[in-house]
Amino acid sequence: MSNDHHDTITYKDSGIAQPWHLVRPSIWPLIGAIVAGLMVGGMVLYMHKDKIGSVDLGAGWPMIGLVGVLYVMYRWWKTIIHESSVEHAHSPVVKIGLRYGMALFIASEVMFFSAFFWAYYSAALYPPAILGGVWPPANIKTFDPFDMPSIMTLILLLSGTTVTWAHHAVLEGKQKEMVKALALTVALGFSFSLCQAYEYHHAEFSIKSGMFGSTFFMATGFHGLHVIIGTIFLAVCWWRAKQGHFTQESHFGLEAAAWYWHFVDVVWLFLFVSIYWYGSH
Repeated sequence: MSNDHHDTITYKDSGIAQPWHLVRPSIWPLIGAIVAGLMVGGMVLYMHKDKIGSVDLGAGWPMIGLVGVLYVMYRWWKTIIHESSVEHAHSPVVKIGLRYGMALFIASEVMFFSAFFWAYYSAALYPPAILGGVWPPANIKTFDPFDMPSIMTLILLLSGTTVTWAHHAVLEGKQKEMVKALALTVALGFSFSLCQAYEYHHAEFSIKSGMFGSTFFMATGFHGLHVIIGTIFLAVCWWRAKQGHFTQESHFGLEAAAWYWHFVDVVWLFLFVSIYWYGSH
């Protein structure tokens, strides 16, 4: 039996005798771009305190954008889950494309964080004269890397083991173990975000504290945002696991979430070594 025929047979539940998935036109990419622009643009306006007369241009826009982004995520995820679980549109050929897409997305994220590390090491290895030629700057009291940052590191490393547990559980057909492991991973991700919020609250410098403050908060802040996104991603997977959407043969949603979470883990290890440990010296 040829591979093409095999793909057609596995795709028969959709009622279309071919393995490709022709995505229906969707409004959500456009709406997502608009609300994401509102969120980011609103944050910029809010931080710069821009006004027209007495009207604060940033007031409320970041929150409106955030609510819009969350709603778009919900509707878009709902559509994709329907395509996979109801329409059976994700054939083996389609899943190959999904895997390539996720891999390229993570590669783009690697380049995104590389820019922050480049900015940090450019200042750390060659401190400009305005900083007195030292790094970290003399007026910056850094965090003890073996205090809260080490606890956050342990939390993320432990979450990496629980998401791997969930992946192996679905491969072995252990539904209850998969649900339990995903619940633990979500709880650990939420715990990490709480720890980071506590750390930021007790920081003795801000994003306005020169090169160190800006590079520290941009790098760790964007990582924290990725942890929140990954936690939501895993929470959706937990809900889907409880609904029985994942099987030994079809579970790419969980696999993609695991890839993303491991990427978040690895980035944090680089942040811990570079910014917390090296930066504290």
